[in-house]
Amino acid sequence: MNNIGIWMDREKAYVITTGVEGEQMLTVFSEIEEYNIHGGSGTRIKGGPQDVVQDSKYLEREKHQFKEYFKKLTVYLKEANVIVLYGPAEAAEKFQKYLTKYNKGIADKIKDVIRVDSMTKNQMTALVRNYFKKSSEGVF
Repeated sequence: MNNIGIWMDREKAYVITTGVEGEQMLTVFSEIEEYNIHGGSGTRIKGGPQDVVQDSKYLEREKHQFKEYFKKLTVYLKEANVIVLYGPAEAAEKFQKYLTKYNKGIADKIKDVIRVDSMTKNQMTALVRNYFKKSSEGVF
């Protein structure tokens, strides 16, 4: 019986598996680019040349990068019985929506999506361990 907790943000995900063989942590890195707008062309002339920011191109590229990141993570969830997603931002919620759309079988195993701040690896492991311990005791 494998219970999996994933702490994730847009840079990386920590896949924490708890089962009869103990706890294991695996790190999966995303390849999502950071987006920084470099505003202005340095000119102070009214109506002078402007930098054109291609938001639609960036957003489309980001969408594809998230999809590839989520595909990499899905591979580690095939043997899971119960999955809990954690994270400080919207990445966990996006991942749940992705699974609901592209892999309903795994999406049905998601028990909870919880927002938490940045944590150390030991705190992440303890959070997952405690969640499943309370869950097995019927606290939830």
